[in-house]
Amino acid sequence: MKYLIYFLMLCALGLLIYNLTIVDFNNLAAESSKVAIACILSSLSVIVLMLILLISRAIKKKSEI
Repeated sequence: MKYLIYFLMLCALGLLIYNLTIVDFNNLAAESSKVAIACILSSLSVIVLMLILLISRAIKKKSEI
């Protein structure tokens, strides 16, 4: 499960970097920029959620000992 979480975080990071290259910073209102910004936000949320899951699993493991 731990490796799956790291894999998902790596995929989200890859998508985040890819979408950063698509964003047109001169024209953020363009349609492709809107889609890229939405994907950037979703990638960031996946990374945050996976970090929360890792931390909660570590806390659970410590409390069981």
